[in-house]
Amino acid sequence: MGYVGALDLPLKYPSVRRDESVVEDYHGVKIADPYRWLEDPDSEETKEFVQKQVELTQSVLKECDDIRGKLSDKITKLFDHPRYDPPFRRGNKYFYSHNTGLQAQSVLYVQDSLDGEPEVLLDPNTLSEDGTVALSTYSVSEDAKYLAYALSTSGSDWVTIKVMSIEDKKVEPDTLSWVKFSVISWTHDNKGFFYSRYPAPKEGEDIDAGTETNANLYHELYYHFLGTDQSNDILCWKDSENPKYLFGASVTNDGKYALLYVDEGCDPVNKFYYCDMSKLPNGLEGLRANNELLPVVMLVDTFEARYHAIANDDTVFTFLTNKDAPKYKLVRVDLKEPTVWTDVIKESEKDVLESASAVNGNQMIVSYLSDVKYVLQIRDLKSGSLVHQLPIDIGTVTGISARREDRTIFFGFTSFVTPGVIYQCNLDSEVPDLRVFREITVPGFDRSDFHVDQVFIPSKDGTQIPIFIVARKNIVLDGSHPCLLYGYGGFNISLTPSFSVSRIVLTRHLGVVYCLANIRGGGEYGEEWHKAGSLSKKQNCFDDFISAGEYLVSAGYTQPSKLCIEGGSNGGLLIGACINQRPDLFGCALAHVGVMDMLRFHKFTIGHAWTSDYGCSDKEEEFHWLIKYSPLHNVNRPWEQHPNQQYPPTMLLTADHDDRVVPLHSLKFLATLQHVLITSLEKSPQTNPIIGRIECKAGHGAGRPTQKMIDEAADRFSFMAKMLGASWIE
Repeated sequence: MGYVGALDLPLKYPSVRRDESVVEDYHGVKIADPYRWLEDPDSEETKEFVQKQVELTQSVLKECDDIRGKLSDKITKLFDHPRYDPPFRRGNKYFYSHNTGLQAQSVLYVQDSLDGEPEVLLDPNTLSEDGTVALSTYSVSEDAKYLAYALSTSGSDWVTIKVMSIEDKKVEPDTLSWVKFSVISWTHDNKGFFYSRYPAPKEGEDIDAGTETNANLYHELYYHFLGTDQSNDILCWKDSENPKYLFGASVTNDGKYALLYVDEGCDPVNKFYYCDMSKLPNGLEGLRANNELLPVVMLVDTFEARYHAIANDDTVFTFLTNKDAPKYKLVRVDLKEPTVWTDVIKESEKDVLESASAVNGNQMIVSYLSDVKYVLQIRDLKSGSLVHQLPIDIGTVTGISARREDRTIFFGFTSFVTPGVIYQCNLDSEVPDLRVFREITVPGFDRSDFHVDQVFIPSKDGTQIPIFIVARKNIVLDGSHPCLLYGYGGFNISLTPSFSVSRIVLTRHLGVVYCLANIRGGGEYGEEWHKAGSLSKKQNCFDDFISAGEYLVSAGYTQPSKLCIEGGSNGGLLIGACINQRPDLFGCALAHVGVMDMLRFHKFTIGHAWTSDYGCSDKEEEFHWLIKYSPLHNVNRPWEQHPNQQYPPTMLLTADHDDRVVPLHSLKFLATLQHVLITSLEKSPQTNPIIGRIECKAGHGAGRPTQKMIDEAADRFSFMAKMLGASWIE
């Protein structure tokens, strides 16, 4: 029984069976795993555990009903505004996606010209009653006659590819199953496309795709001819000796080459192979007759750097790479002389070269990340020299829509206080003509009510860490404000400014100060920044985040009892580690779909790919890194060291169809926290609630219907508000 400071009722935690017989020997160290039975998502016992946790959480959320209703209402009102993605051109048509406001999923539209009448091409909302079928990726054939599109159900990473004829919007019989981690790339003869998949499960395995946990192994690259059965698809590449490799193919702009990218984990490194399709004697069809794989030339056959092809003029290729350039550069090579590489754009001293796309024949649009803010430039493709810097505000560039033949390009822009702008840039004239194509407006939102700041604070080892702080204008720094600190810190992923309806509601109606910490492990300052927060240096991520929390307290923004921390996936691990290490610093913790069992993560679905960032417990040295911070293995009773200390109120969020970070991570961590802190003691000092929010028919986050997003935001933020004692401001 635990009593809750902020709640009026004692919480009754369910009793959960511990199997003390499960003990594993890691390099001579014995580690108990009493909740291993929770790794089976289909067992009746696991389902009963989930049901009891759902009931416990509902009893807590009932106490937050008053604020929950207001939050849900305000978030829904603000969410109800039209949203657009930048349009792109294929053949003689334009395509874009649009959401009128509260539609579960965005709808794909087609038009004959930019001012032509838009027609609905594909509306995913018609594909399920509850909005849980989502469009995960799609590709239009070069002649704009066909759309190949991948559908995901309940947020799973598994997708099914279908084909539609664009003219009459007829869905063709083509159906491709067991597809995962795939792009769709059409050949320029419009006869079909490359895609990637896993072998189908063995006969008799009845699987609810997305709830299974077995490892994803033996990825394969296929080519599908339109109008044929999947069983006739041509196997283009596989590697039975390296079951963890991932394969993806793209077709060059001139239609001549198939480019094969080989990935091993999540590090920004890949092998790069190519095939000159014009030299295949009987085309791709000929591979089937001889039962051969694609005859590729292995230009880069090691995992030493990232190579991403930007453009080619026949055999002369331009690549974005981090080879000897942790902040990236552009290089050029002639396939006829594969050992001679020259720099086109040298590595910048402090800015990260994020992307480059060939446009307007002989130019390129290049984006840099400069102290976590985007810089956009037009450069000469041949020489790399700067032609123009495009005048954009402080924020994030999204979805650059540009191909080499395009003279007009589109890109999206967002910031903490800019819901979204789509820019159209015409490159015909001497000076690029940049104009607003569409602006996304949120009724009742006024950006001048808010103030955005970026500060740089020293971490434990003195490294300067950037933090964005978003607050209402002119707040007094007296430590009184509820504060939400968000972080990620992993896999070379950069967190940049973006607009969020729910965060704006928190800032406006609960007086919350929102902070985004750009901790190490991310890609904000290139590969060195990423490496400084991975493998043996993962603790730097937690130190950076804890230092950010300490700064917010010392600078007068907040106090520990009013500081909530939040993160998802690798950021969920961040939250789990930080509440173990500094429970005294936080007043609430929200951990979404976190990686919590650092000794076994590599055994489930695609977890083996994350060893590039974390290491693997199978190796002795790496086991010793992981056991030091693994959230599941470091739960402690703070009051044994410091009287009156306890864990902050904590909500772990997961979903039954999360097949990226399987739910067992959150379930085992939840059972462990509740046992160690509460149910194993007669009278526990842990009165703050430790609960789990488990979503059904949902996955890791992608493709989640609008209503599910609003419900989850209302649940977690009403819990946060109640725990921090934040009061509602009309």
